[in-house]
Amino acid sequence: MSTTERPRILVVGGGYVGLYAARRILKKMRYGEATVTVVDPRSYMTYQPFLPEAAAGSISPRHVVVPLRRVLPKAEVLTGRVTSIDQDRKVAVVEPLVGESYELPFDYLVIALGAVSRTFPIPGLAENGIGMKGIEEAIGLRNHVLEQLDRADSTQDEDIRRQALTFVFVGGGFAGAETIGEVEDMARDAAKYYPNVTREDMRFILVDAADKILPEVGPELGAWGLEHLRERGVEVFLSTSMKSCVDKHVVLANGLEVDASTIVWTAGVKPNPALAKFGLPLGPRGHVDTAPTLQVQGADYIWSAGDNAQVPDLATGPGAWCPPNAQHALRQAKVLGDNVISGMRGFPQHEYKHSNMGAVAGLGLHKGVAMLKFGKVKLRFKGRLAWYFHRGYHGMAVPTFNRKFRVLADWTLAAFLKREVVSLGAMEHPREEFYEAAKPAPAPKAMVPAPAEAEKAKAS
Repeated sequence: MSTTERPRILVVGGGYVGLYAARRILKKMRYGEATVTVVDPRSYMTYQPFLPEAAAGSISPRHVVVPLRRVLPKAEVLTGRVTSIDQDRKVAVVEPLVGESYELPFDYLVIALGAVSRTFPIPGLAENGIGMKGIEEAIGLRNHVLEQLDRADSTQDEDIRRQALTFVFVGGGFAGAETIGEVEDMARDAAKYYPNVTREDMRFILVDAADKILPEVGPELGAWGLEHLRERGVEVFLSTSMKSCVDKHVVLANGLEVDASTIVWTAGVKPNPALAKFGLPLGPRGHVDTAPTLQVQGADYIWSAGDNAQVPDLATGPGAWCPPNAQHALRQAKVLGDNVISGMRGFPQHEYKHSNMGAVAGLGLHKGVAMLKFGKVKLRFKGRLAWYFHRGYHGMAVPTFNRKFRVLADWTLAAFLKREVVSLGAMEHPREEFYEAAKPAPAPKAMVPAPAEAEKAKAS
């Protein structure tokens, strides 16, 4: 970390909003005008809409993440966590990956911590659930699912086979519907290479407490997506919830009980709980309360946006808040960056206003739904055409030209080459085999004389 007498703009969080806001500030800032410091526990940003495709092997995991230091070469990038903020002194406490915590002074502050998985105190969930918020979880899910096919193919125990081939997904929003669609597609393809496993042997279950799935694309396309998944053999249980999953025994509120080796949790998100330690005004659900200018209420030197912020939706009307999606996050980050520069120079702030352009969702290869808005006109698409809209939109939205090109290359190669179905389960414990080879051999046990020889020894 370098020391400087220039004003410091501290960006807490290197996710979508943090990355784009920092880029915008650096682009608009005059040379030497301020120091931009980004603090995040990870040294990369994850483009979360691509996680389902990464889990299915359609995109290389490396192409879903954007290295912060490469994209922000003119910024300070600190790998660590901001644990507390003293607004009176304008000082943040940073806890690095290693070493003691230290204080970091700032003049302007951007809160972009994003969201974490919203969970409930369900017995067994912490021990057996798999989330879908990070690239590590997407890679782990892919390896885990393919490993279950390996287990089922290699055993003759029907109970083990049944548990290995049962996959339960909780949450029917974008993340849940897209993930189960992509994973089911991958498992269907992979089954062709297993002599003892067929798609009919597998059981895919989608559970949601609401009475519909994909609410973001509207009731008509949501109903089509529901019927489409059911036609592919996915069992969908609506208006129900998971009561427990102790020892991977899943119990649903509707009375269904199954043993499942794979339990994926995608039942929504909530603001990062670390916000509670920053002394900021929070809304009823824990979001940072912001004005339409993205300034935190009561502070003219703090801004916030994205999943951790409660931003008024001026395009919808009074009392409405912007939904937590990439469409708003990208545009909010640009307005936020401009407002930070304006605040630093003493210029007026601009309000954020954006009309929803629609929503797209992929449900596997060549399958999807899309709702596009052009003013008051709504166009709805489903199937292959909607899937093209899904890929087109996110291909344009993923940050940096470098990543756009790499993702496009992945998609192009996948159009001509078959999907890889190899499981790299050893990635979870990469040193295990080396440890077994290198660990010291056990000491030889002391020789115990035979009973007859022991009697002779006593007599002598």
